[in-house]
Amino acid sequence: MLTLTNDTAPLLTRVLTADQLAFFNKNGFIHIKHFVDRATVDLFLSEIQWIESQWLAEGVEKVNGTPLKFGHDENGQRIVQRFAFTSMFSPVLRQFLKDERLQDLTKLLAPYEGRISPEEKDGLVVNHYVRTPESNFSRMGWHTDSPRDLFLGQRILPMLNVGLHLDDCPQSNGGLRVLPGTHRQHTLMTLFRKKQFIDHRPDRREVGFDIEAGDLTIHNGNLWHRVEQSPNFGATSRRRVMYIPIITGDFKPKDASSKTPFYHRFAKRIQD
Repeated sequence: MLTLTNDTAPLLTRVLTADQLAFFNKNGFIHIKHFVDRATVDLFLSEIQWIESQWLAEGVEKVNGTPLKFGHDENGQRIVQRFAFTSMFSPVLRQFLKDERLQDLTKLLAPYEGRISPEEKDGLVVNHYVRTPESNFSRMGWHTDSPRDLFLGQRILPMLNVGLHLDDCPQSNGGLRVLPGTHRQHTLMTLFRKKQFIDHRPDRREVGFDIEAGDLTIHNGNLWHRVEQSPNFGATSRRRVMYIPIITGDFKPKDASSKTPFYHRFAKRIQD
């Protein structure tokens, strides 16, 4: 696994060397250490918590047609477990998406022209995993991000899944797992190598990550990946991640009148 040091993270032009591009093209992922500092992580968490309090108070169930996921934390308090279009409610997060280092990640989609678009797909997604005896959103089975395009009636288009991690999470506490190189497989294997979202079994070839708050993980949308459940309960199991989709294709923004895509209804039925 390629791990980039704090010395290289501040300037993305130094991060994306020929060696790192070759590693990403071969394996389909990169882990960048300390992409933002702890103070910035705290600022982002404050923004997310403010948005959550507003949505809960106002009874918001969907944003631009995308359903939110809800649950309860270790204290029994209702929380939002999956946010959508989060940056549209925060000037701080909107500004972060303009960070030149993030914008330069579009190079990883070459020769396609990529973009960060907070108005498309599900926008800036925030996932909040916390395991309680009643939780139903503490892990996610093996999947690729490709079927979403098929559900929308379009061909599979290249994209990047970029996660900014807001909590420390060593591999022993669960978290992201990837199957290196599977982004280069035949389309049929991209769709059917495993049972999408249903298969939670570990794979002997999978790679995990020792995450610190402020780290960035980047993987190709066609790469098989999953989120391992924490063996712990309560606060020690908490993992909060902001997902920044870098996409290609025609510009298709969403608004309050947008319909709920079928894949969200499908995902709800298979969520454990």
